[in-house]
Amino acid sequence: MEKLRILIPKGRIFDNVSKLFTDAGFPMCLADRTYRPVFAAEWLDAKIMKPQNVGELLELGSHDAGFTGVDWIRESAAAVEEVLDLGFDRVRIVAAVPASADRAELRSKKIVVATEYVNIAEAWLKQSGYNYRILRTYGATEVFPPDDADMIIDNTASGGTLRDNGLVIIDTLLESSTRFVASRRAMEDPEKRGRINELAMLFRAVLDGRERVMLEMNVPESRIEEIAAGLPAMRSPTVAPLYGGGGYAVKIAVKRSEIPDIIPRLKKLGAADIVEYDLRKVVP
Repeated sequence: MEKLRILIPKGRIFDNVSKLFTDAGFPMCLADRTYRPVFAAEWLDAKIMKPQNVGELLELGSHDAGFTGVDWIRESAAAVEEVLDLGFDRVRIVAAVPASADRAELRSKKIVVATEYVNIAEAWLKQSGYNYRILRTYGATEVFPPDDADMIIDNTASGGTLRDNGLVIIDTLLESSTRFVASRRAMEDPEKRGRINELAMLFRAVLDGRERVMLEMNVPESRIEEIAAGLPAMRSPTVAPLYGGGGYAVKIAVKRSEIPDIIPRLKKLGAADIVEYDLRKVVP
């Protein structure tokens, strides 16, 4: 079978994608100063690229699938197929101005807007009725105001960098996260589509596993109905008689966020020997 050609983003997204592959069972090795990761799976062929380029390269068909933020998909207007929202590296694309700026004055003159997101910015500025000139930036956009720009349109996770540079957010244009995307040409190929969907299934299983833990406990026979009926579980708890009688062993997969409430409640209901451990993957 022809190899599946994958684009891995460099920069802040890389570490999360690399760990996702490792947890899915495909550890990735990348030598210093190279752009060609090596996987144990011979059917995977990868290349490191900037996330800004991933969408357009997939649209051109030179690669089959890749990872990038939905912000760069929108910015490039790339015709790709979104396979899975991975949910990490969440950012907002925002418009921000100096805290001291007169916002009425910004609407009465031609302003300079610094941004890496030229197309997203232009659509918003037109819709918002600004008279503007866009100044394309190549990183460190927040340093342009007030000397070199009246406004910026940039990504932010917490807004901390903007505040540190004396900027305030006036609008959110887009919320973005890392997506697993594929070229439409690859998705028309049954074998490649199958491989891409298999990867998506494994990635989803890893992400679901990160959100859940396994609880095991011993439950007295007299309390089994009450405890089992009140347990949150993906389907229903796994219940098995203890050797020699006298109770049951109960096992459930629950959301990690529910643990602080569940364990004290189980203890009050009579559960004992409660053990919690992490899950690697959850495949419904």
